[in-house]
Amino acid sequence: MGGRDATMVLLDENGIRCDGRKIDEPRRIMIKAGGLKNADGSAYIEFGNNKILVGVFGPRDVHPKHMSNTDTGILRVRYHMEPFSVDERKRPAPSRREIEISKVIKEALEPAVMLEKFPRTAVDVFIEVLQADGGTRCAALTAASVALADAGIPMRDMVAAIAAGKVADTIILDVNNEEDQAGQADMPVGYMPSLEKITLLQLDGVLTPEEYKKCVDVGVQGCKVVYELQKKALTDKYFGKGGD
Repeated sequence: MGGRDATMVLLDENGIRCDGRKIDEPRRIMIKAGGLKNADGSAYIEFGNNKILVGVFGPRDVHPKHMSNTDTGILRVRYHMEPFSVDERKRPAPSRREIEISKVIKEALEPAVMLEKFPRTAVDVFIEVLQADGGTRCAALTAASVALADAGIPMRDMVAAIAAGKVADTIILDVNNEEDQAGQADMPVGYMPSLEKITLLQLDGVLTPEEYKKCVDVGVQGCKVVYELQKKALTDKYFGKGGD
């Protein structure tokens, strides 16, 4: 984690962050449902400078057959960063980080998807990070939920996600790349607002019990803001912009 000089720049004396935001202010978020003709469902998200595209396929037969489950459907998630998505060109082969984030997103989505409705089949979620700027797992999880809904997959609720964190001894909402690198803590939160259920909670850094609770609360409130944008993206596609 960054030293004192790094954290001093991240938050000025007026409580303004390095990118001009207030401590409880998310970055600009734009979500669009649909867009991929060959996918059963899709979504595109811009979350700050993150740009992520998600395609969903299924439910469809599982190959090889022995991988299927007679009692329930299975969810498969692939999170992939394009080689050009970061400043230093990334190797095309899946990294350990990509494999880990694929698993994290899959486990965060599973409580939301009614897998028991389509046994012996699989739903595949392909996440392509076109441009990365801190918080890609939260942005990807948010877009994947919209893409699943767009595909007509039965869901209990959508999962909205955003990261809270700690910078210059202050709890903040929506950690950007600089804050992630030099801040004191980063906490991605995934939340189903209708069910009031957290499906993703990770922590990188050290927080006191009081800071931990506040960080979770800030993250959940941020997820509720993201959730409204998720619903708007689906409403705009299916009922036209401004539709109810």
